[in-house]
Amino acid sequence: MDPVTPSLEVTQLAFAYPDGHQALFGVDFRLARGERVALLGPNGAGKTTLVLHLNGILSGGTGTVTVAGLPVGKQHMAEIRRRVGIVFQDPDDQLFMPTVREDVAFGPAAAGLKGAELEARVDRALDLVGMTDFKDRPPHHLSFGQRRRVAVATVLAMEPEILVLDEPSSNLDPASRRELADILRSLDVTVLMVTHDLPYALELCPRSLVLSDGVIAADGKTADLLADDALMRAHRLELPFGFDPRSVPTGTGRL
Repeated sequence: MDPVTPSLEVTQLAFAYPDGHQALFGVDFRLARGERVALLGPNGAGKTTLVLHLNGILSGGTGTVTVAGLPVGKQHMAEIRRRVGIVFQDPDDQLFMPTVREDVAFGPAAAGLKGAELEARVDRALDLVGMTDFKDRPPHHLSFGQRRRVAVATVLAMEPEILVLDEPSSNLDPASRRELADILRSLDVTVLMVTHDLPYALELCPRSLVLSDGVIAADGKTADLLADDALMRAHRLELPFGFDPRSVPTGTGRL
């Protein structure tokens, strides 16, 4: 891919459900290759609807979505779904095979990989998330944090262009939260992180988008957006009690 071509470009995306509920009213943004961007917004803002357009699960509205130069549509659907990997909030929605290895191998095997090439793909994905030693374990024997890391590996095994994470820090203990943050920082992919965990967004994503009432209400540096009290109030975003984004050093990659 030409390095100038954005990983993701969304232009005037609007969508209404069959019952007439309008969820998106003209969404515009682009993600450059390798960016980590948080998608913030209150419940009902349209975040899930937007995410489901990125790999063609939802369609039929107006506007365009382009992934690495390819328009999302029937003609390129198989490639789009390889390039846009979504990690669901509940890892148990993604893990269904008897062993970790089989779960991570499922997508590449369905795409035609086999033998040594398939094993190498599985090993690389598990190594990226620090789960190599658990390859032969049943997923249901793992902790919640470990299952989430395996869920990330199932997506990484497809070698995506964009990794979309739905509430990645939810239900994680502090150590698992930190381990996942370290993994996400190490990946050479574009990341779009949908989250209500505003400190996690500040830790991991230099840039954030605020989606509110079906439009992008703000797009800028995460630290600046979280420090804008009027913006936060207007879009029902609240920081944890006592947390001041102005007190967090920027550029350290850590909270």
